[in-house]
Amino acid sequence: MKLFQVRKGQFVFYRNELHKVYSVKPMFKKSVHLYRLKDMQQILTKASEIELYRPQHNDTFIFYGKRYTIDKDKRPEPGDYILIIKPAPDFLDHYSLNSIEKVDSVEDGNVVTTRDNGVKHSEYVVMVPGKSDASREIAYYDKSLVPEEQQIQDESISYLAESDGNIKPVVGDIYIDVNNETKAMIVAMTEDEVVFGHGVRIHVADLLNEENYKLVYRFEEDL
Repeated sequence: MKLFQVRKGQFVFYRNELHKVYSVKPMFKKSVHLYRLKDMQQILTKASEIELYRPQHNDTFIFYGKRYTIDKDKRPEPGDYILIIKPAPDFLDHYSLNSIEKVDSVEDGNVVTTRDNGVKHSEYVVMVPGKSDASREIAYYDKSLVPEEQQIQDESISYLAESDGNIKPVVGDIYIDVNNETKAMIVAMTEDEVVFGHGVRIHVADLLNEENYKLVYRFEEDL
């Protein structure tokens, strides 16, 4: 890709794996900041080393150790994850291209997410857990190049936690929600979600996006 073509939120392939563009800083030699979707590892690279991909119906990929398949026809239910492919946020909403959010409630196809964003039915597709026979692999550009053992590890949250403990939040950590200008403590967790004291539930991977959340205190270690 050319640098002027790169936009925040785009899905791209880098070194055979699916990534998402986090930011673009033209003044630096390695000007493109990526997150690898399978584990949210951060990478700095150049535009010439990535290839754009636009997600489609029946695409299947790995998001933070779990596999999902895009289904444009499925009606969302509370608890589902959505991929926002045509963002048109209202003034008070905070989301962008290819944001992944969890559904809190649904009304006439429009959803309110657990981050209190209102997303219209024309803006998103549903991410269905697992894959089907008709699904198209996009976790890897060429799956044949990936050893079977690596494929198994990539879809294991437990392995992810063991291999990258530095990014794993714990109960007691305090974060600032940048968009809402609030500070909150993690009071409960599941294997892939955190619950803040004021009731907001988000995916663990959301905490890695410093445009939305900033860690200000780590339990047992004041930062």
